Amino acid sequence: MPLFNILITIILAGFLLWLVNRFIPMDNKIKSILNIVVVIVIIIWLLNVFGIIGSLSSMRV
Repeated sequence: MPLFNILITIILAGFLLWLVNRFIPMDNKIKSILNIVVVIVIIIWLLNVFGIIGSLSSMRV
């Protein structure tokens, strides 16, 4: 995946998260949990894209 596509994806995810935080009324606890979940998902996705972790299909939950 080209670096430009990765950058666009991160910017788009941040913009969508900002829109949700700004315009959808919800409790601060829920907003912080949502922010943490999105950041963790982006970090795991980046680690997978750069090959630091193995394929996500081999992970068991």
